[in-house]
Amino acid sequence: MPESPEVQALAEFLGERMTGRAFTAVDVVEPRIVKTRQRPPAEVQGAPVASVTRRGKHLGILLGSRWLVVSFGRNGWVRWHPPGAADAGDDPSAPAVPVVATFVLDDGARVDLVETGDFLAVGIWVVDALEEVPAIATLGPDPLAAEFSADDLDRALGTRRKQVKALLQEQRSLAGIGNAYSDEILHRARIAPTVHAVALGAEERDRLFRATTTVLRDAVEQRRGLAPTQLKPAKVAAMAVHGRGGQACPVCGDTIVDHVFSGASAQLCPTCQASP
Repeated sequence: MPESPEVQALAEFLGERMTGRAFTAVDVVEPRIVKTRQRPPAEVQGAPVASVTRRGKHLGILLGSRWLVVSFGRNGWVRWHPPGAADAGDDPSAPAVPVVATFVLDDGARVDLVETGDFLAVGIWVVDALEEVPAIATLGPDPLAAEFSADDLDRALGTRRKQVKALLQEQRSLAGIGNAYSDEILHRARIAPTVHAVALGAEERDRLFRATTTVLRDAVEQRRGLAPTQLKPAKVAAMAVHGRGGQACPVCGDTIVDHVFSGASAQLCPTCQASP
């Protein structure tokens, strides 16, 4: 699933290329992705792009006074076709994927919204304010925001009897973190994913705050400037523990394990993240 660092890099990539341009054609191939049936995406046709931004894991494109909002779900993403490019998009070597919507710009560039999974999870909205999208309206503080503080994280943790990995992924508590980065954050913080928030002491909370901001902000810096089709492979390649079950921990050399608990799963280092 795309998480905040990749969506942030995508927003910057598209913003640099789309701002000031207008959509000349909007083609929704899969009508089920439209969540505002009374306001179809064709409503934004002809309006200039004022900005491209991110809220949590959502992409927001401001066109005139309206927002086109995209939620990628588990397997959604975009393909960027610059002006005059062949149909292969920003990476000619990338495999073909199902296109659920296409947006054509007035300079000939094209944005394809794609869905690579078996379950259709992509969603698009046309709204007057980002907060009209229910999932955006309920987002918690964003660790990528400059103003995000240790107090914000402490309030999200509170004294809850909830496992910290699940809490990190709870969008109402903290915006933009998913399965992969929650594993990376907890490994960096040397905290087991099954520990309950209420059990975290002041020193552990400080480590968790520093790990959360460092892991996510470093990821944005590393992804910045990459083409959309390069963002997911770059994310996978940069993981220290997520998806690395059976491999050596890059910190201590112990074997990374796959841990299943409470209907969830995590990859962790049993030495770096030893349970208390």
